[in-house]
Amino acid sequence: MNILILGGGGREHALAWKMKQSPLCRNIFIAPGNGGTSAHGTNVPIPINDFEKIKKFVLKIGIGMVVVGPEEPLVRGIWDFFKADEALKHIAIIAPSKAGAQLEGSKAFAKQFMAEANIPTAAYCEVNDYQQGVDFLKTQKPPYVLKADGLAAGKGVLIINELREAERELKAMLDGKFGAASSKVVIEAFLKGIEFSVFVLTDGSNYKILPVAKDYKRVGEGDTGLNTGGMGAVSPVPFVDKTMMAKVEERIIIPTIQHLKTRNIIYKGFIFIGLISVEGEPFVIEYNCRLGDPETEVVIPRLRNDLVKLFDLLDKGRLAEASILQDRRTATTVMLTAGGYPNDYKKGDVITNIPKNESALVFHAGTHSLPDGKLVTNGGRVIAVTALGTDIESALAISNQVAQQIQFENKYYRTDIGLDLLLEKV
Repeated sequence: MNILILGGGGREHALAWKMKQSPLCRNIFIAPGNGGTSAHGTNVPIPINDFEKIKKFVLKIGIGMVVVGPEEPLVRGIWDFFKADEALKHIAIIAPSKAGAQLEGSKAFAKQFMAEANIPTAAYCEVNDYQQGVDFLKTQKPPYVLKADGLAAGKGVLIINELREAERELKAMLDGKFGAASSKVVIEAFLKGIEFSVFVLTDGSNYKILPVAKDYKRVGEGDTGLNTGGMGAVSPVPFVDKTMMAKVEERIIIPTIQHLKTRNIIYKGFIFIGLISVEGEPFVIEYNCRLGDPETEVVIPRLRNDLVKLFDLLDKGRLAEASILQDRRTATTVMLTAGGYPNDYKKGDVITNIPKNESALVFHAGTHSLPDGKLVTNGGRVIAVTALGTDIESALAISNQVAQQIQFENKYYRTDIGLDLLLEKV
């Protein structure tokens, strides 16, 4: 079949690389794609939120499957758009319904959902009134966690140590710091522990658990500095053993799938569950309604299944027939970023020295190919370098070697991705 992937980041490059390997795949199109995705398919200049243009392209080309990468079209209801259209409704679309995407689209919705299903998560209060928020903050101990209710491009979560600063940031958020996304704010109790990510593929009734990962959000070595969209990732995660996963499945995954059905919410796609281990007990930090980035870049290379076949079974409600096959090796991803990221950064710097060999997988995130063939930076997170090894140290050595080799002006990357896991005792 012909397949359309929506998105243009490292996640979509990894998906295109993997899906192109399937014998079920005829042609892949990526909208809008980036400087690397064109190695696996055809980039098409269609905005991810222009559903009418997507419809025209899908019908013109004869697309049989649409895989939605980013969260925004999901939250805007692209699944509902397809299923409400006579010409489109037969096409497989790997995406939750608009109602299901509210697990990511609204922090308040997700918190209420978890409370109804008795899913373990931090105590919270949702506010759109400043004084109400201040009163709740005074009942909490530092650090204070403030989350914009809506989508804020991964920047809507603040963790603050001082009460007065938390009060000031609460006011700024309610006054529009993150636009409409923070017109409502969720204030959470702080949970101390170590985070990890679990990815579930579901057809609404059946589910399959994909390889577990841990990502690194802070820009600086040793998890310091500002939060970013992700500076790297590791899979598998040493402290997430069979005992922990049994708890996650029983207390979180199964109740999530069951409560979606109880609420008559149609969900055919990925559920990303951001978790924290607190003294060996799992708590949900957040839901996402799609694969994470850069976690995709370590999860997908460890998945030995035919991904298109998995998606086909999901679309037909037959996901129970599949068995997930995982590469036993460790994958590490190191993200190369533009200087200044996550604050202001420059675009258009020429990228050179990308290796031709297969020592590592080079997934493009923020790149663009010029008409003269030059590859230039086109985002804050530029390239994800993924390597597979017998353990974290051997994989990271390869990732760092290739990261050092690739060149562009003011390149920056963390060299310590995953090293904390070698020392961590949970």
